[in-house]
Amino acid sequence: MSDGGGMNWRRSLIGLGIALPLVGLLGFGLTRNPSDIISPLPGRPAPDFALPVMGTDTVIRLSSLRGQVVVVNFWASWCIPCRVEHPELTAAKARWEGKGVVFLGVLYDDSESSARRWLEEFGGEKWPTLLDSRKKGAIEYGVYGVPETFIIDQAGIVVHKQLSVVTLDTLAHYIEPLLARSPQ
Repeated sequence: MSDGGGMNWRRSLIGLGIALPLVGLLGFGLTRNPSDIISPLPGRPAPDFALPVMGTDTVIRLSSLRGQVVVVNFWASWCIPCRVEHPELTAAKARWEGKGVVFLGVLYDDSESSARRWLEEFGGEKWPTLLDSRKKGAIEYGVYGVPETFIIDQAGIVVHKQLSVVTLDTLAHYIEPLLARSPQ
């Protein structure tokens, strides 16, 4: 009759051999901050899209907005930081209204009904909210989560990608020089 202790020891060693690399990979992955990942978009042409405006039959094509600075904000009703940045975006929209800056919201991984309720609660729709139901736009822009904001110059080049909450100061830092170099 053989002692089962040797078998248990081998099973434990095999289990440990499998568990340690998994724990290491998970630990490394969970410590990675998405904002540390450098986006390839700044300095390159913005991916074009044609997305429907929530609640209308209108479709907005990004390329039709050339000649203007475009701020594209990916957001969702379930996103707590989106609540923080909404007043900043609203102030920015008011500041540059009629000055060659277009603001677009893109609904990310959310329902239209939830977005409508959110907009009613947080000040209504100040700019078009686009529906990206297949997430094609989010994929092309490399969206990791929301909020994420892209500033696109008059030639259609992405000049800045903001991961997390965008502020009026951040927007001004990028938008003002773009407006200054282009005759209105």
